[in-house]
Amino acid sequence: MADVLSIAGREFRSRLFVGSGKYRDFAENARCVEASGAEVVTVAVRRVNLMDRTKESLLDFIDPQKYFILPNTAGCYTADEAIRTARLARELGISDWVKLEVIGDQETLFPDNAGLLEATEVLAKEGFIVLPYTTDDLINARRLRDAGAAAVMPLAAPIGSGLGIQNLTNLRILREKITDIPLIVDAGVGTASDAAIAMELGYDGILMNTAIAEATKPEAMAEAMKLAVKAGRLSFQAGRMPRRLYASASSPLDGVVR
Repeated sequence: MADVLSIAGREFRSRLFVGSGKYRDFAENARCVEASGAEVVTVAVRRVNLMDRTKESLLDFIDPQKYFILPNTAGCYTADEAIRTARLARELGISDWVKLEVIGDQETLFPDNAGLLEATEVLAKEGFIVLPYTTDDLINARRLRDAGAAAVMPLAAPIGSGLGIQNLTNLRILREKITDIPLIVDAGVGTASDAAIAMELGYDGILMNTAIAEATKPEAMAEAMKLAVKAGRLSFQAGRMPRRLYASASSPLDGVVR
């Protein structure tokens, strides 16, 4: 059977989600999306021209018939701002799905978890499919799930930092304790090995933007990320060998002629 990612009843073949910021131009963004094999492209409603169709728009290059456009509330610092932005995306006919961001600190871009929970509760009740970006905190992730989040998206490191996974323990605990909804690593991935590690922890997917957009060769990095996510997922499914303190001979000594 195909290994698909299911969120709120919708199935995706690719477990790599990609963003749409920081590229040199829309054409490069589109080429990288193609190279990544991603089906989901996130779009910042407040930062991308989605309303004035007389001007060049990302949607001129990313076909909504081919890719699933996931609006996000990047740049929102209160629950009210995020709620209004999600509603705007729905009114524009983009989607009733939302990657929900409520930022609490301008320098670190860490989430405001209280505001995030408030916005999740409101939007879930209004029928939105809510995917909140949050910290790698189990208690907060549980609260978001209970508030109606369709998936939870914990950070690996600060947005755009490229630092990779900074707290393996927290991410492992999250994965072990939350099994009834998808968990998607969001923010901090810098290179392909970071993506593979996250997938080997059993995460359902990864969302990234800067790691591809700011690579020296973005299209090549997009392909590398596609392969890393696939390899990490397959490795998780295969089950790694146990770690041992001492060596274990590859060739058994039983039956050796002496």
